[in-house]
Amino acid sequence: MNVRQNLDHIISRIDDACLRANRHPDEITIIGVTKYVTIERAEALINAGIKNIGENRTDELLNKYNEIGDAVNWHFIGTLQSRKVKEVVDKIDTIHSLDRISIAKQIESRSDKQIDCFVQVNVSGEAAKFGLTPDDVMPFIESLAPFKKVRVVGLMTMAPHTNNEEEIRSVFSTLAQLRDNIAEKSYSHAPCQYLSMGMSQDFEIAIEEGATHIRLGSKLVGSN
Repeated sequence: MNVRQNLDHIISRIDDACLRANRHPDEITIIGVTKYVTIERAEALINAGIKNIGENRTDELLNKYNEIGDAVNWHFIGTLQSRKVKEVVDKIDTIHSLDRISIAKQIESRSDKQIDCFVQVNVSGEAAKFGLTPDDVMPFIESLAPFKKVRVVGLMTMAPHTNNEEEIRSVFSTLAQLRDNIAEKSYSHAPCQYLSMGMSQDFEIAIEEGATHIRLGSKLVGSN
């Protein structure tokens, strides 16, 4: 698998999606998701130009961090257990799955630095997905004000796995509107500028609906 060719193809698709949405490609951050792949494949992705790496398990993040170090920005994109925060908090730059006060408390007590966080929202309402309901997001963000180490930079969601484009688009547009509502509040602890949404199967729709961070795994690095 040629990671460089994969990335070139992805960049071309991002450019096309941005053109349709009257956006600039520089607005889009690609997070290369390296779960289930070897350190060598992750390094190939970095050598191809990706500087943001996402992992969804603490053990895999630690394994790759120990080999790669601070050469990239590390994003934790999976469900983070409170007891695991201490293991990764000073190695990661961004958490994409903040949805509990217990996590914020652990960040506050364990981190040596302020951590950029996306609040995870279960827009689709699927039982199998983690995250807050849209109605719970604003109160949750307000409750984070006392935590000096937590900076809410945006919202994250996952669309349902479906071929119904309008259903996917509705999930993304709902998150974008929610982000706008929060940003209008001008919270000092929650500028909420960004949208982490869109994966290999739906990133173009996400870009058209305002995504700033897209999480791409299989389309970039395969699955093993």
